Amino acid sequence: MTSIDDLARRLDDLDRVEAIKQLKYRYFRACDAKDATAFRGCFVRAGARIDYGPLGAYDDAGPLAAIFGTVAGHRVDGEYVVFDMHHGGHPDITLTSATTATGRWTLKFRQVNLLDRTETLMTGEYHDEYLLEDGAWRMSASTLTERWRLRRPLGRDADLTPGSFA
Repeated sequence: MTSIDDLARRLDDLDRVEAIKQLKYRYFRACDAKDATAFRGCFVRAGARIDYGPLGAYDDAGPLAAIFGTVAGHRVDGEYVVFDMHHGGHPDITLTSATTATGRWTLKFRQVNLLDRTETLMTGEYHDEYLLEDGAWRMSASTLTERWRLRRPLGRDADLTPGSFA
């Protein structure tokens, strides 16, 4: 028979897992919205270990957020020229204590680059570590391992109509 305490613990665990999922979804939205502040806010205040392969390895999220803001926010004649789409799925979250957890996510990534007129498709696996900091879950470590990538030229007739990022 299941006790009330056991049910309460299980519900608390489900709430923590859901909060971690919401954190990662905020991260993906921040990437696509070119929001360097929200991107930075997904990581612990100091000391996040990040390894994104060709994008570099960092021992804090601040420098990566600054680079992200510059690259994602690049404009020509006032218009954005690089458009990204991050979709994360198959979350596998493991609670390791009341304040720590690990997780794996599958990334589906698509980018349209108007500077070099290319489209890139990529998939990879995130391996994350999470920490409850000031009452909110944050990433304390994140590694992205690319599985495969396809880069192809955009056709001459390709027409991208950017939406608003306001």
